[in-house]
Amino acid sequence: MPDPRVIGLLVASLDQPGVLYRLSEVIFRHAANIEYIAGGARRDDVAELQIEVSGAVDEAGLVKDLEGVQGVQSVHVVPTFQRIYGKRVIVIGGGAQVGMVAQGAVSEADRHNIRGERISVDTIPLVGEEQLADAVRAVARLHRARVLVLAGALMGGDISNAVREIRQAGIIVVCTNMAGSVPDAADLVVTDPVEAGVMAVMLVADTARFSIEHVRGRRF
Repeated sequence: MPDPRVIGLLVASLDQPGVLYRLSEVIFRHAANIEYIAGGARRDDVAELQIEVSGAVDEAGLVKDLEGVQGVQSVHVVPTFQRIYGKRVIVIGGGAQVGMVAQGAVSEADRHNIRGERISVDTIPLVGEEQLADAVRAVARLHRARVLVLAGALMGGDISNAVREIRQAGIIVVCTNMAGSVPDAADLVVTDPVEAGVMAVMLVADTARFSIEHVRGRRF
């Protein structure tokens, strides 16, 4: 049986067409599966890719074959983003409230990360229905995103539609108590923004005994 362990590979190659195709071909020949791929640093005509693969039985052989690909300059085994940064808590909304939610989330994440978790917090202050709705929908496409906190005074319309869509994609949505229809669309409503950040982290932390199933639909 192939090893399901995911390994991270940092590939430096010439920045030219066809390199990614050739890398994928080698990974396919090793019966491995690409779990994630992202562009990294660029300098002159050299670009870096982090490729995370699972199912590679012969990791050393895979690295050697990737090093032999035309255009590739080096291949190094590196920790995966899941191992380093872990689950992601995303905070979107008005600047002042985003800052307060982030304060609670970062403090709570620190408590769990000391105990062996890996939880990171990303924030962006935004205004406007269209911009917020686009940002909410993008959360479902973010690598390792697990929970979204919407912080603001008024959100509704297409933002609520976006919230329902990403909930169906498996993202937990917490919001602060606000005017508009978003509180009715979210999984959980928390009045205090600092507490909203704390609870968002607790909902995804393996080292916390707290489940969305126990509080979904409630307001605190």
